[in-house]
Amino acid sequence: MTKLILGISAAVLVLGWMLAPPPALAGDAAAGADVFKKECSECHTTKQGRNKKGPSLFGIVGRKAASIPDFNYSDALRGRTDWVWTADKLHWYLSQPVKQANPGTKMKYDGLDDPKALDDLITYLGTNH
Repeated sequence: MTKLILGISAAVLVLGWMLAPPPALAGDAAAGADVFKKECSECHTTKQGRNKKGPSLFGIVGRKAASIPDFNYSDALRGRTDWVWTADKLHWYLSQPVKQANPGTKMKYDGLDDPKALDDLITYLGTNH
């Protein structure tokens, strides 16, 4: 009987873990909107279906790289078929010069070296869906 109860308890814990929502991002979305305006808005927008020099970043968190059909991505980014823009991937990508992160990209960005601003930005991007 004890083994059955332990087995059921373990199954409930695993199921709860599997159904739990993803962890919230640590930054401040309102501050991230300001970071976006300063760092990104010249080339990108967060409006769905609207591209500028760069693709729309609407729904970027969780999206596959180079996946907006009507945007002309660089071969370097189109070749990253295994990339999904998770919060971790965006943090890695935007914390360094993008030409270093993805040689051959068209994007010109030297990276954001302020960890708080980067967390805020990624949190903000995560709210656009």
